[in-house]
Amino acid sequence: MLGDQLSPDMSSLEGMDKATSLVVMAEVHTEASYVGHHKKKIAYIFSAMRHHAKALEDMGWHIAYTRYDDAHNTGDLVGEVKRLAADYQPEHIVLTEPGEWRLLQAFKELAEDLSCDLEIRPDTRFVCSHTEFRSWAKGRKQLRMEYFYREMRRKTGLLMAGSEPEGGQWNFDQENRKPASDSLFMPQPFKVSPDTITREVLDLVEARFADNFGDLQPFWYAVTREDALKALDHFIEEALPLFGDYQDAMLTDEPFLYHSLLAQYLNSGLLSPLEICRKAEHAYHEGHAPLNCVEGFIRQIIGWREYIRGIYWLKMPGYVDENALDANRNLPWFYWTAETDLHCLSQAIGQTKHHAYAHHIQRLMITGNFAMLVGVEPKQIHEWYLAVYADAYEWVELPNTLGMSQFADGGLLASKPYAASGNYIKKMSNYCDSCRYSVNKKTGPNACPFNSLYWHFLQRNAAKLQQNPRLAQVYRTWARMAPEKQKDYLQTAEAFLATLQD
Repeated sequence: MLGDQLSPDMSSLEGMDKATSLVVMAEVHTEASYVGHHKKKIAYIFSAMRHHAKALEDMGWHIAYTRYDDAHNTGDLVGEVKRLAADYQPEHIVLTEPGEWRLLQAFKELAEDLSCDLEIRPDTRFVCSHTEFRSWAKGRKQLRMEYFYREMRRKTGLLMAGSEPEGGQWNFDQENRKPASDSLFMPQPFKVSPDTITREVLDLVEARFADNFGDLQPFWYAVTREDALKALDHFIEEALPLFGDYQDAMLTDEPFLYHSLLAQYLNSGLLSPLEICRKAEHAYHEGHAPLNCVEGFIRQIIGWREYIRGIYWLKMPGYVDENALDANRNLPWFYWTAETDLHCLSQAIGQTKHHAYAHHIQRLMITGNFAMLVGVEPKQIHEWYLAVYADAYEWVELPNTLGMSQFADGGLLASKPYAASGNYIKKMSNYCDSCRYSVNKKTGPNACPFNSLYWHFLQRNAAKLQQNPRLAQVYRTWARMAPEKQKDYLQTAEAFLATLQD
């Protein structure tokens, strides 16, 4: 049972006899270090694993649990299975399919070396199976999430009025792009004080991963299913009624706003997608939360999350190397320190460093947008996102980064690059008020770098992007600019890019 399979109803347990079965779980170095994970991420996964093992024991399962510092720990998941198979001589080994391609391949190779059968079962916690997604994608020139999402609504019955969507439309995004004001009341996330198990893990992480990115303290994540359910109830009660309105908003020193902070519990298995969605749907039917908020929230889970997983398994293993725009710049050093005069980046990276969290617009339109505009190599920004967020596993993070954020797949996932100048940041945040750069200045040393980088990005990628129908008007605007103005934009961008050199 892997570290993101912390659900009591895993397919690997189905039909097993508790009296004659052994559940194997292991904290291993290879998984803790294949990217430089945030300290909080490692602590969260190890603590949640230990708590889940205890919960399974309380349910009557026999557990073979390997801790990170155990003397016999081989440091590798495959190594642990081999070691325990030699010790226990099992007749049969059962595994729920890993969420990441590299692990699935490792276990398939392991199966050839074992003296017993290794059965890999589907992960039934998702709404859409691999076969269903491949069937949906077959023959489509563009794999747009909106149409997939509608199929998932029909399949689950969520927010459906018979055969039609609740409220007469599928998507209420036009109501969900309100900028927040500083005076807006902000609910605080659900927090849990570390218990003895968590404190032991925090000591381990502090000792063994001291040089990893991020702040370990304070640590207040839920690490049990019971507390994750409380976090879900807290979000439904306190934040869901305004989630949709302000889901794209950003405010200085307000990292959470009305977001759920449930992704890490969902992606590790403490919560299931349908139980989350049904609670949100119930809040709508009870009049507690409006349709635009509930629809937007449910779409992120049964729409976007399921769609991203489908893209991942459809396109791996080659997807990780996609680089349609031939970007090759190194990731700027301040992505690891938050020490930059660009206030929006400092805020997004700083809260990532502190909380192992940033919401989707901070990831897409601040750190992701900047990386794409300056031309960071997609694999480098992918590995950064995978490392720094507590909810990040490759299956969900990689397509979001390479496809949605960096347009590295050339438009398979997104219909156009999510490129934006400083005007977008000014509209959706108050970040620009505290920045040393002026968002109202277009060129020159004091102008917001996003303004000139935006045009530099479009100009240097014109051969690949100017035929995109959604960018036609933008390129016409560029063509109408006076040559001197174009030159000012490009020179300003080049001067800024020179400051990012290694």
